[in-house]
Amino acid sequence: MKGLYKAIVPVARQLEQSEHIGSCRREIQSCCWLTQALCWHWRSMSAIITAFSYCSYYNKDIIFCVLKACLGLLLPSRRKDLRGEVVLITGGGRGIGRHLGKEFAKHGAKKLILWGRTERCLMETCEEISLTTGAECHYFLCDVANREEVYKQAKVVREKVGDVTILVNNAAVVHGKSLMASDDDALMKTQHINTLGQFWTTKAFLPRMLELCHGHVVCINSILSLSSIPGAIDYCTSKASSLAFMESLTLGLLDCPGVGCTTVLPFHTNTDMFQGMRVRFPQLFPPLNPELVALRTVDAVRTNTPFIYLPWTMHALVILKSFLPQAALEEIQRFSGCYTCMDTFKGRT
Repeated sequence: MKGLYKAIVPVARQLEQSEHIGSCRREIQSCCWLTQALCWHWRSMSAIITAFSYCSYYNKDIIFCVLKACLGLLLPSRRKDLRGEVVLITGGGRGIGRHLGKEFAKHGAKKLILWGRTERCLMETCEEISLTTGAECHYFLCDVANREEVYKQAKVVREKVGDVTILVNNAAVVHGKSLMASDDDALMKTQHINTLGQFWTTKAFLPRMLELCHGHVVCINSILSLSSIPGAIDYCTSKASSLAFMESLTLGLLDCPGVGCTTVLPFHTNTDMFQGMRVRFPQLFPPLNPELVALRTVDAVRTNTPFIYLPWTMHALVILKSFLPQAALEEIQRFSGCYTCMDTFKGRT
């Protein structure tokens, strides 16, 4: 492979820069980019395999974890019982949050607590959950962007309902405009709700989970945290920050028995928040149903799965971004319609 790399790359670079390749210039350039990427990818993979082998030789736990993960794909995972759990869901009045409340209640959660900014939505969802599942459900008005309000309402929840054992950070907003067309206050609002809100809620409830050696922190993120699109710069930035927060938190809790984390990264979900967003091939990439996202999220909590991508084909995006050059990724995004999918965005009305 090393000899192949030395032979192909100079030719690929000459073709890429040539002025005599006519109407096929874009196609040939794409092949050149892919050839160079594969060669570089092979060299990188060789280094990774060597490093992995070296580490595995001195730390047998790495091999054990890999084998355990492989077996987990073939054998059914043990699922924990959610009866007795006290679940708090931010943004619980509508969208994915509404269905999360129903799903947790269906699996026997002892108490449900919904946080949000619109009382009518919270009250309707709370009543629906209580009537259809018989679960005890409470709601509180709380803007997670307001740190003092979060800490205040967290204290009220502990006094009136009890200790929260599962925290679901679901609240999010999207402005849906380019950077230069965005209002400064709207940009700040997105960051405060989507990112900083998780800091305040987690700081409010995680200490008690650690004391009890029992708890779970869930983040409803987005695949846009890994692959940004134009027209949603506020949302993509906040979700990328949120993903980094959860990655760090997940690693930080490795030595804390009984307390886990789950981060959900769904593709475009059919809710009012992204109303009007259109992809080029809806048959190939259909929007997810919020019921499915809720179902898979609760299942991930029960199996203590740290990260899940919805649908599973989103794993391909992570793999492609690891070795394809930026120019090739841009061509894929243009072809799939990612560059224009927010042109028809309306958002929640």
